[in-house]
Amino acid sequence: MTVAAPWVDDPFADAVRTGRGPLWLRREDGRRIHLDIERWCAPAAGADHSLLLRCAHLAAPVLDLGCGPGRLVAALLALGVPVLGVDVTRAAVARTVGLGGPALCRSVFDRLPAEGRWGAALLADGNLGIGGDPDALLRRSAQLIAREGLLLVEVDPEEVDERTVVQVEGPDGRLGPAFPWARLGTAATLRRARAAGLLEAERWTSYGRRFLALRKG
Repeated sequence: MTVAAPWVDDPFADAVRTGRGPLWLRREDGRRIHLDIERWCAPAAGADHSLLLRCAHLAAPVLDLGCGPGRLVAALLALGVPVLGVDVTRAAVARTVGLGGPALCRSVFDRLPAEGRWGAALLADGNLGIGGDPDALLRRSAQLIAREGLLLVEVDPEEVDERTVVQVEGPDGRLGPAFPWARLGTAATLRRARAAGLLEAERWTSYGRRFLALRKG
């Protein structure tokens, strides 16, 4: 018997193929978190450029963890920055490749190329929630970047530190399989980052989105 996989056997994969939502993460208590699928499927814009410029300034290869439909991968390539996208959703990887970007259908916790040698790794668009265990994700991300590399993380605009179980919900109310997720604001991310051996290098806000640059301590 094949077990359904989140982000794969749920409305997310369909939304990536069409580029349209609406799409949500439905929590156990019934509350929903909006997923901005149209923005993810559109070309990089707004606050994305604050990430892209920092990556370009590093002049080093970038690993986009949870690359989704590939807008950041495509934009970095256009800037001449070597980049690799990683995502568990085949539809997302296919869309990224269709934009001309290299991408692997793998989890961040799988074996990845050039571990410990990436100049930067990205956790954008709420991807700090991957796996529902931010401590494990931050430790894993630290393993992937070089000694002088940076982990660029988008954090929640609210000061939240939450681990929960969610399901992807589509416009017709269809729900995918349940899986653990997390949401962290700036303070919680920095606290957990220190435990993972990462220190704050920079923080900034752009177009209402909040980001941190973390380096190895």
